[in-house]
Amino acid sequence: MTKPFQLRKIFSDLYTLFLFTQSDIRIALLPVTLFSTAAAPLASPIRLLETTFWIWLHLLQCNVANQIKEPDEDKTNKPSRPIPSGRITVEDATILRWALVPICLVYSALYSMELMQISLTLMLFTVWYNERDGDKDSLSKNFLTAVMYGISELGGTLVAGRDRTQVSPTGRIAAEMTVAVFMSTLHAQDFKDADGDRLTGRRTFPIAYPVASRLAVGLAIPLWSILLTVMWQLDPLCAIAFVGYGCYVGARFMLYRTVQDDKLSCKHYCAWFSIHHLFPAYWYYHHGANQYPNLDFVENILTDIFRIAA
Repeated sequence: MTKPFQLRKIFSDLYTLFLFTQSDIRIALLPVTLFSTAAAPLASPIRLLETTFWIWLHLLQCNVANQIKEPDEDKTNKPSRPIPSGRITVEDATILRWALVPICLVYSALYSMELMQISLTLMLFTVWYNERDGDKDSLSKNFLTAVMYGISELGGTLVAGRDRTQVSPTGRIAAEMTVAVFMSTLHAQDFKDADGDRLTGRRTFPIAYPVASRLAVGLAIPLWSILLTVMWQLDPLCAIAFVGYGCYVGARFMLYRTVQDDKLSCKHYCAWFSIHHLFPAYWYYHHGANQYPNLDFVENILTDIFRIAA
């Protein structure tokens, strides 16, 4: 085997690994990296590379586990992925899926035992989502995806920060808010994939409730925009810009309903979702690390809602 051939094979294999995660760069890798560097905050420039790699490695584990499960779905929704495009067989991808488990655990243990525990927790939720069919029901799918997202953010924050054994109170609050936002809006990604999901029997929110799902995301995004600006105490200019963009994104899902429209709306949703991941950095800049956001206003809102309902 000649050296040029070996190099081509190595680059081809690396590109195959990249293709497993390509479709989630906008909605997962980029936002989680932004969050981790903002919530830690970033200890040094080199930590940015370490953080990005840790997040990508665990994203790869989750994606390979998901893509070996229903390869026929990707023939419709994402034919460029490694399995439907023929770059790797399901059998080889299955070997890769389980090989990544110890790789992720050992790599995390090099940083701290706390990070390894986060890696193990993420692995268990990945098994629940894929091998235990947690993705079949829309409610469990949203819950598990959001929780795994938040776990990834906590892990990335540990890698990015100076203290690799604990996350700051601001970082924890930010991760909890991300889970809540993602859990209530992530079905925005499912509209464009509805045709492929029907083929596999997956009952996503847009398939089960086509009208209500659009109304839900169309209202949730503007409402979350308002709540986030209040919680992070954004200045008037930033608040108006973020809320305005959130209203635009929410309106798109309600007004534009073709597959192409949904693909563009999903890109705007990814951008909106990524922007709010920077708010911890905004908080640190204006308030420092010794203060953290107050969630009393959320409790007051919930109390008022329950009082009215009663």
